[in-house]
Amino acid sequence: MSGEPPVLVTGLPRSGTSWVGRMLTASGRLVYVNEPLNPQRPPGRSPGVLNASVTHRFQYICPDDETPWLAAFSRTAGLRYGWAAELRRNHGPGDLARMAKYGTAFTLGRLLARRALLDDPFALLSAEWFAARLGCRVVVVVRDPVSFAGSWRRLGWRVDMRELLDQPLLLRDHPYVADLEPFAGEHDVITAAAVLWRTAWRVTDTVAGRTAGIKVVRYEDLCAAPLDGFRDLYAWCGLPWTDRAVRRVTAACLSSRSGSRPAFAWTGLSRTAYRPMDSRRALTATSLPHDDATRVRALTTDPAVSS
Repeated sequence: MSGEPPVLVTGLPRSGTSWVGRMLTASGRLVYVNEPLNPQRPPGRSPGVLNASVTHRFQYICPDDETPWLAAFSRTAGLRYGWAAELRRNHGPGDLARMAKYGTAFTLGRLLARRALLDDPFALLSAEWFAARLGCRVVVVVRDPVSFAGSWRRLGWRVDMRELLDQPLLLRDHPYVADLEPFAGEHDVITAAAVLWRTAWRVTDTVAGRTAGIKVVRYEDLCAAPLDGFRDLYAWCGLPWTDRAVRRVTAACLSSRSGSRPAFAWTGLSRTAYRPMDSRRALTATSLPHDDATRVRALTTDPAVSS
């Protein structure tokens, strides 16, 4: 196993974590691990990858309840695949294919002294624990709240705020999470997305200010200047910014040619939300009508949190 720390890329879903994770794996020094804390199967609930029971979306992990998580994530970060645990739970044809993919990737990665890269939006509220206890280099991707809410509305996504409210240790350590109580059961996608963004940003701002090993990056900044942005991220993560990495990031982020060969596969077992793109076009995409955008700005403006 490499002596270098694992990397966690996190942020709310639809904030660009898959894109950032894939660009970092262009270094050739990382093994990509997709959403081990996702409670949905697939990609989560794979004990070969993470042998622990996920009970909530946005699972909160802290020193007071870390015992099963520390053991499980130490194996994941060490690229030690649990073949027997996986076979006991998942043994359909698709499960076996995923087992072969991840088991092989973990084994080769360990033999080649590569590091684990965890791409997991559902680890966002536990970023401090990953940095402090696992020694991860944590990259938190934050997207503009209007674009974020617009993406959730387009997809029809919702989150039950009780996924956060039903975690007592989260409320103890971040009491403002209780402000979500009036929005439990909220049916309006825009409102729910905005208040989730506000709460997630308060947690991020709090822990990033007191914890070494957490770096907050803005999605829009990376979109505007991907080569500069990813060069800086490579340096922060301790990855070599090689000609190979430059070529792959350029092909994935700055190519506007339709029909061009993608720099990464994104179908089948490797599928994530990431797509090759001209990242600069994301800055001009229409996200929400004016009135909805104004409402999101009002809901996400909090004088207690820096903007």
